[in-house]
Amino acid sequence: MSAETLQRPASATAAPVRRVPRWRASLHRAAPALGLFAAARLTGILVLALWAWHIGRSPRALLAKSWDSDWYTRIAAHGYGHTLTWGHGVVQSDLAFFPLYPGLVRAVTTVLPVSGGTAGLLLSWTAAAVAAWGIFLVAERLCGRPVAVLTVLLWGLLPHSIVLTMAYTEPLMTAFAAWALYALLTRRWLWAGALAALAGLSRPNGVAIAAAVLAAVALELWRRRGRVPWRIWAGGALAPVGWLSYLLWVGARRGDLLGGYFAVQDGWTSRFDFGRGALRFVREMLRGPTQFGFTMALLITAAGVLLFALLAYGERPPLPVLVYTAVLVLITVGGSGFFESKPRFLLPAFPLLLPLARAMTRARPGAAIVVIAGLAGLSFAYAPYALTLARMAL
Repeated sequence: MSAETLQRPASATAAPVRRVPRWRASLHRAAPALGLFAAARLTGILVLALWAWHIGRSPRALLAKSWDSDWYTRIAAHGYGHTLTWGHGVVQSDLAFFPLYPGLVRAVTTVLPVSGGTAGLLLSWTAAAVAAWGIFLVAERLCGRPVAVLTVLLWGLLPHSIVLTMAYTEPLMTAFAAWALYALLTRRWLWAGALAALAGLSRPNGVAIAAAVLAAVALELWRRRGRVPWRIWAGGALAPVGWLSYLLWVGARRGDLLGGYFAVQDGWTSRFDFGRGALRFVREMLRGPTQFGFTMALLITAAGVLLFALLAYGERPPLPVLVYTAVLVLITVGGSGFFESKPRFLLPAFPLLLPLARAMTRARPGAAIVVIAGLAGLSFAYAPYALTLARMAL
């Protein structure tokens, strides 16, 4: 063997290293969390199905046609224009529901030979998986992989997590919001703005992620004394487009450009009054017997406020994460009407789970297992109650 061969650099003889795409590497890291999330939700669906069959109900109908799901599939099939009139002049219009989800349902039914309800479930299940992936990446970047895995699992075991596998918009909005936050944390401004715009077309509280993007842009402007790249300006300009465009479209259709959408929401008794209506409801609820669902809504909302305090003062997250979560909590606590739906409104506020997940990683394994088992039992039992026994909206 010659001296030249002996002195040859290692790089000359080593096999070429194949670079793994970044998205595939992140999916590989998230795989345990996604597996646990899928197991939690599939178990929840199975428990609901067994109960539904026991009482002679269709599990698919419960998931695809309950409450708001029916409104979304109707919009997908026939467009906007349906109203319900109740006593005392109350008129509920389908214009209260944002257009992206029913538009996607219509697109799926055009391409695939499935009904609107089935299309809605396919979209929600896909969006929930994508959301769980995005939640993992945000939590991993902020707190590390163990906390990220637990955050995703806890999100799948929340009492109202059955909504994540129903034909509802929360999974879709959370998917866009989680990935928009990840784009902000990794400084992908155009992606953040575009995803925030789509979240704003999904739900009314999608405005929370637009506020997060605008807060991040404002912080960059302050840090750089206004001299920022055009991508930052463009991301900030894109973020509120989805939410504002639908509000203005409804306003134009109703003949009141700025107030038309809020008049529609008022017909559903939904308005933002800084919590006065919610406080009145709580006072009445505490004066006498009440339904279990209302008590759960009060406890979960109070827990959300406590977790936000722990997030803000304990975790000290980056500004976009803090603003996004704060707006969601503020809308939930400060809004009136449908008190029983407040836990569902908090489902996209996944950063609230970071303090709990971090505490569980520091606790003894037995304590963490007890918390997970307790949440699982509550979640799996609450879904049949909420969809088959409770006399209230979800």
